[in-house]
Amino acid sequence: MVSMLRKQEELLSKIASGNGHGENSPYFDGWKAYETDPYHPTENPNGVIQMGLAENQLCFDLVQDWLLSNPEASICTAEGVNYFRDIAIFQDYHGLPKFRNAVANFMAKVRGNKVKYDPDRIVMSGGATGAHETVAFCLADPGEAFLVPTPYYAGFDRDLRWRTGVQLFPVVCDSSNNFEITREAVEAAYEKAQEDNIRIKGLLLTNPSNPLGTYLDRETLRSLVSFINEKNIHLVCDEIYAATVFMGQPDFISISEIIEEDIHCNRNLIHIVYSLSKDMGFPGFRVGIIYSYNDKVVSCARKMSSFGLVSSQTQHLIASMLSDDEFVDRFITESAKRLAERHRDFTWGLSQMGISCLKSNAGLFFWMDLRHLLKEQTYDGEMELWKVIINEVKLNVSPGSSFHCANPGWFRVCFANMDDETMNIALSRIRSFMSKYKEAKMPVKKLCWQRSLRLSTSFRRLDDTPCMSPQSPLVRART
Repeated sequence: MVSMLRKQEELLSKIASGNGHGENSPYFDGWKAYETDPYHPTENPNGVIQMGLAENQLCFDLVQDWLLSNPEASICTAEGVNYFRDIAIFQDYHGLPKFRNAVANFMAKVRGNKVKYDPDRIVMSGGATGAHETVAFCLADPGEAFLVPTPYYAGFDRDLRWRTGVQLFPVVCDSSNNFEITREAVEAAYEKAQEDNIRIKGLLLTNPSNPLGTYLDRETLRSLVSFINEKNIHLVCDEIYAATVFMGQPDFISISEIIEEDIHCNRNLIHIVYSLSKDMGFPGFRVGIIYSYNDKVVSCARKMSSFGLVSSQTQHLIASMLSDDEFVDRFITESAKRLAERHRDFTWGLSQMGISCLKSNAGLFFWMDLRHLLKEQTYDGEMELWKVIINEVKLNVSPGSSFHCANPGWFRVCFANMDDETMNIALSRIRSFMSKYKEAKMPVKKLCWQRSLRLSTSFRRLDDTPCMSPQSPLVRART
């Protein structure tokens, strides 16, 4: 049997027969747990609540109102059917001019109109995933690497490495300084890569950060631009959360703003990845954008975009929507307000239970600190606690180890992909969990597991016993 499977695998490519996608991680295991037992307020009220999906669903009412007021924006309505033929026929990979103009203007507006973007440098891609892979193909060869500060988005291991053969080399940032990126840490990682004979081709930043929910200040950005210029390596800035900065916080600073300052910078080294998945809440539209200041990268990326274009129907709709300045202004303002309110309500509720979070000011998630609940300060301890949260609390939160966090016990919690009622149910479950945690310190108390959950083979299966033993991570947790 084994021999037969091996022969079958030999008929396939290494990509098809390998596991480079990274699906065997707790990040994706949490999604599988949700998919097999999804929460629904009436049909499955005891199911798993999805808190591992960074999605902005707080302003769909504004979008729906606009669609009802602008039916001609869709070629599938009576009002817009006259545009059907022109949109349905072949479009080249440059994209509709009105789409590129609208996206360029939107990018500027999101960044406070402090910088302008050239529509001719807008390159389409199938979401930020496709954009990142395309940039990696343009900048590095197999075996070469990008420096990436930790913790970083779990999907980067798939997006940048799987098909390109490119490596990611960690810049270790930890809780001792709230995971801030320092020039010293970047220098140390670069030198370590040199010692390991790994050629570094660039530095990848996510700003605002996923999973931290923080964004970089001006001095840090200037320092990092200086670093990449000195080393003559590329700087790729993922700015897909640019419009998620909470109301009342300092303005987001784009890398575009930094290179407009009077500092020495080789613009050929600067590249931006953007999308409408987070800022507008449209991940299903797969609108990814590459904006490079390097002409050759723009040319190559545009040719490669043939493998992942945005449909002309989507371009047509998005161009109409983003060209409505009144709607865009209202959406950006209201989204920032609602994100701030939801973040405040959720984190305040957690604080009342003795759970703290990293201070954040942007994003669709917060970085929750559960180190005090670990039975031991190790990744094994983190995984045991995570399994309890998935299995008993029925919340899909993502463990820090899946983001390559240097310190066990941190979890990413997404808060913008649910309504207020679901948020309150999630808080209620956590409250019950914390109450049981405190009671679990008493030897007479046992916590009953509701059901056993089978996770991927890369991690130990859950205990099949019906009740939590005295050796569970809750009973043995440190105070």
